[in-house]
Amino acid sequence: MKKEYRTIREVVGPLMLVEGVEGVKYNELVEIKQADGEIRQGKVLEINRDKALVQLFEASRGLKISTSKASFLGHGIELAVSTDMLGRIFDGMGKPKDGGADIIAEKRVDINGQPINPAARDYPDEFIQTGISAIDGLNTLVRGQKLPVFSASGLPHADLAAQIARQAKVLGGESNFAVVFAAMGITYEEADFFIRDFRKTGAIDRAVLFMNLASDPAVERIATPRMALTAAEYLAFDKGMHVLVIMTDITNYAEALREVSAARKEVPGRRGYPGYMYTDLASLYERAGRIRGKEGSITQIPILTMPEDDKTHPIPDLTGYITEGQIILSRDLYKRGFNPPIDVLPSLSRLKDKGIGANKTREDHADTMNQLFAAYASGKQAKELSAILGDAALTDTDKKYAKFAEEFEKRYINQSFTVSRSIEETLDLGWELLSLLPRSELKRIKDKFIDKYLGKIEE
Repeated sequence: MKKEYRTIREVVGPLMLVEGVEGVKYNELVEIKQADGEIRQGKVLEINRDKALVQLFEASRGLKISTSKASFLGHGIELAVSTDMLGRIFDGMGKPKDGGADIIAEKRVDINGQPINPAARDYPDEFIQTGISAIDGLNTLVRGQKLPVFSASGLPHADLAAQIARQAKVLGGESNFAVVFAAMGITYEEADFFIRDFRKTGAIDRAVLFMNLASDPAVERIATPRMALTAAEYLAFDKGMHVLVIMTDITNYAEALREVSAARKEVPGRRGYPGYMYTDLASLYERAGRIRGKEGSITQIPILTMPEDDKTHPIPDLTGYITEGQIILSRDLYKRGFNPPIDVLPSLSRLKDKGIGANKTREDHADTMNQLFAAYASGKQAKELSAILGDAALTDTDKKYAKFAEEFEKRYINQSFTVSRSIEETLDLGWELLSLLPRSELKRIKDKFIDKYLGKIEE
């Protein structure tokens, strides 16, 4: 039952103060009804005795507090969930924006969710194929993992996000795979790019899209990823689906957190972000995982643009602590025309060893991955040495490593945003590149694999 109050005392920016309230809870939804029938929404940010501080979802412009009534709805923001969500596009608050009908809810779920009990978690150990060699071959994504992409201003993280959403699949379980895509604070052009790409490639049929534009209110931006994760939890744990959640851009989300924190006059932490940002980000990232005894899973790829290309900025820094690795995009590779410009050496997937090997990818995967890393690092060092001292300073082996590094970037990392490679194609390509080096240099690969796989190429 709604409790109505005519005691709105003050509105400052997006914040509104209501006095004389009883039994109101933190995060509770509020409706503000004006005399002309217009309804605006907000949520309770703070309660102090009989005073409630409300954050409006829309601008407060034109709000007449003398004739308005505030109704407290008794529950937080809820999302209507159903399998009919697949193939649909919603705004940041879960309302359809594709011209289709409202979702007929199987149930309504509070978007703040519950953390997964650590004792009930199952260990992530199943390979997810993204079709991108630099990820599948060297920084493997595992079902139930949180693997962020660290990008920078001007780099093509939107193209990479669309490519992963289009190509990703669990081998052997393709029919039961879904993508939940949450876009926060993006421009109209970016939103249009994602929607057109999903529709053109047919990926929309197995996807749920939540779109929050840069012109939408900051408080909606804070709700958007929670909407997406609530939809993902329903599909994964109620319907047994393997769900990949892609969230872009976490930096815009953190900026919205800072904006709301400043409006509440909270004491700022590092670089003006609220001191609770670590906890807040963890409340999103920790909703990924697998639950023992349940078929479904949630795998997360949050994408963030590092301000000033700074890995030590609070947003990438805290994200790196909470998640299991990072994929880093390189401005240098992008300038040289390589796409996707993934810098494989500083990139890391902490769970990659659990998702590769016989019966998952292929028996030779771990050995070739280690050898490719080592050879590329040696090749880059040889190229740097050559740039300083000239080619004459390089040994014959150094020259082969330098040649390997060039070919590795050209053929392995560079594959365009439209090519999808199977894991077998990625592993075979790795062997082709390793064949540029003398056999004596392949010290990280077992002899039986060298004979079996390199022998085929040499024939």
